[in-house]
Amino acid sequence: MPKQKTKSSAKKRFKLTGSGKIKRKHAFKSHILTKKSKKRKLALTHSTLVHTNDENSVKEQLRLK
Repeated sequence: MPKQKTKSSAKKRFKLTGSGKIKRKHAFKSHILTKKSKKRKLALTHSTLVHTNDENSVKEQLRLK
């Protein structure tokens, strides 16, 4: 029986926390930064958690389920 592979894109984008939640980075921080405020850019720098509605989908991609 072949092994199940994780989605490479998901593997690069998400990390698991100690409590089992999924951490992600914010979008819109890579380019066209001149028109964005300093406050907005700083807020986008920090990582956040994946929304509960999307958790099952991400876990499936990471083969955690």
